[in-house]
Amino acid sequence: MTQIHRLFGLAGWSGSGKTTLMAKLIPAILAHGFTLSTLKHAHHAFDVDQPGKDSYVHRMSGATEVLVSSANRWALMHENRGAPEPTLAELVAKLSPVDLVLVEGFKRDSHPKLEIWRAANGKPLLHPDDPHIVAVASDGPIPGCALPVLDLNDVEAIADFILTNVGLTNVRLTKFGRTDAGSGTGEAG
Repeated sequence: MTQIHRLFGLAGWSGSGKTTLMAKLIPAILAHGFTLSTLKHAHHAFDVDQPGKDSYVHRMSGATEVLVSSANRWALMHENRGAPEPTLAELVAKLSPVDLVLVEGFKRDSHPKLEIWRAANGKPLLHPDDPHIVAVASDGPIPGCALPVLDLNDVEAIADFILTNVGLTNVRLTKFGRTDAGSGTGEAG
């Protein structure tokens, strides 16, 4: 059985405030009683490991995967070793089941996205060339924008917009647990 994940992305140019908004959206959505995971794309080499640590030595010695575990968390590091970068769908399939996966980056993929845009960045809007952008969050007005424009500083309104977009508005917490009457859009298998 394939696990279906509801996806919603934040897209925008570097410096637009994607990570800042993500850090505010996570607790706002959790406060609604939903579970969520995040998936972040990096356009550059990155390393979550540290030289000198045993796990680093394992990886540098040629291990394809190194899993590090403790009482508080575990992390799996996978080296592509020349293989193509996994697709968004392949990465999402590796996540545990949650109500929502918030995606930062992957702006060329076909999941629903909120564009984060600031005029001060001097960069063009992405939504005219991306039919999967469903709204824009900005710190100012965007004259002539045909999409909904949300106030970048109104995190609760943005959270509500995302939850509605992925079909989580019919999920409610009760004192007896969850009732799930909604089926979302923006799903990836």
